[in-house]
Amino acid sequence: MLTRQIAGGVEHTLPADMRKAIHANKSLCNMWEDLTPLARNEWVCWVITVAKPETRAKHIIVMQDKMLRSGMRRPCCWVGCMHRAGKKPFVRVLKPKKIDS
Repeated sequence: MLTRQIAGGVEHTLPADMRKAIHANKSLCNMWEDLTPLARNEWVCWVITVAKPETRAKHIIVMQDKMLRSGMRRPCCWVGCMHRAGKKPFVRVLKPKKIDS
């Protein structure tokens, strides 16, 4: 088991459950350390901003899979960390549907 310190993000520290998952795989640990602090922050925020513990656990598994299998450096299809100072909130603007008469 690795004993070295694992870096967190810009706004978020690395939670224990994520630290454990990253420590469990040397390749994942090396990839994690190769990420920028901002990219690490995105993964941490993506994992911790869910309501249910089951979803959080699933996000950790998905993070491991996406990083190891696909080489993803940030979570996909996600608005991003809304906790960063100076980050504007994401507002999704939908075009009104055209109704045929």
